[in-house]
Amino acid sequence: MKTYVRTYAAFLTFAVLISPLVAVAQSADELQKQIDSNTAQIAALEKEIAQYQVQLDATIKQKNTLQNTVAQLDLQRKKLTASINVTKSQINTTQLQIRQLSTSIANKQSSIQNNKEGLAESLRLLERGEQQPLSIAILSSDQISDAWQDADSMASLQESIREDIDRLSVEKQSLTDTKTAAETKRAQLLKQQQTLVTQQGSLDATRKAQNELLEQTKAQESNFQAILAQKQAAKASFESALQDLQTKFQYTVDPSKITPAGRGILHWPLDKVAVTQQFGDTSFARSGGYNGKGHNGIDLRAQIGTPVRAALTGTVIGTGDTGSVRGCYSYGRWILIQHGNGLDTLYAHLSQISASKGQSVGTGQLIGYSGQTGYATGPHLHFGVYVSSATQIMRLGDATKQKTPCANAIMPIAPLSGYLNPTNYF
Repeated sequence: MKTYVRTYAAFLTFAVLISPLVAVAQSADELQKQIDSNTAQIAALEKEIAQYQVQLDATIKQKNTLQNTVAQLDLQRKKLTASINVTKSQINTTQLQIRQLSTSIANKQSSIQNNKEGLAESLRLLERGEQQPLSIAILSSDQISDAWQDADSMASLQESIREDIDRLSVEKQSLTDTKTAAETKRAQLLKQQQTLVTQQGSLDATRKAQNELLEQTKAQESNFQAILAQKQAAKASFESALQDLQTKFQYTVDPSKITPAGRGILHWPLDKVAVTQQFGDTSFARSGGYNGKGHNGIDLRAQIGTPVRAALTGTVIGTGDTGSVRGCYSYGRWILIQHGNGLDTLYAHLSQISASKGQSVGTGQLIGYSGQTGYATGPHLHFGVYVSSATQIMRLGDATKQKTPCANAIMPIAPLSGYLNPTNYF
């Protein structure tokens, strides 16, 4: 029995000695230094982003000139580039943390395996010791004192086994917690990678908008102001034709075919929401905006390249670009999504479209990037809610006799009763 106990003790000592504690500690220190370096870099970049935002806010308040518009785009590109670098640093940090967790998991698994082997050995020793009853051991022993020592050793061995079982239970729970943490980090990493793709798309949209602006204006302020005046005149012509068409449409909305207004039916299409123009007969409309007939949607503040998301699960039933028709300044790039509750949602003035006709989209899914295409006095998202049964995607010239530069433009059109107040559904 004494031999058995000594053998078990020697086995546990060997298990401790073979654990690579020094190598693991060095690796952990190195990983932590890299994580600390990334954290400092992220803090510096976030400070830089905040400074860009202050400058952006200042330029937005200035006069609408080519120089200011280009300056806004330059600042936005710098801000987006810094944001992309932040996300890359966050991805690197998460990858390092996953490596830390993987090392911890490996060490715990090794420790558990060592303890399991030690426990198995002790159980074998205990089984061999218990094959002989204590009474027989005492009678067969040369000295009774030796028999009692063996009994004490057996009791000690049993206590060691119980301690091993408790330790294994604790280590198993610790390993489970570490694995859960690793899985959480991997999910976080995937989300960060998706964010990076979105940010890079925003940067591409901003660059594209700037290149289009400079190409269109030939980098001349006079050309820029002339284009603004041309857009204003073309917009007035478009709104007149559209209002004439909407008035001619004879359609009675059946309330039973659309979902009643209520909170939470739609989700905001932007991550950060600021409404700059409300629906309907606003003060801007009364002053002459929208041809004095009211606003058929709401405007949301959004710098060029801001991700735009589907307000509800549905199917993209149309996309287009009225700007592709020379002289037409209206919705610009647009997307119309039909939902299964009698509602359609419109997203207009986009800089980039990331969805296609017939595509099924989920709530919150990226469908494009905001911009300043069509007619817009500044970058924003025009968001509209239409009655599905009252809405048509059509060529404007097919339904109105008015001559307008937008006659060949294809866009969603509805009667006045087909436009709903979006804020009633958020």
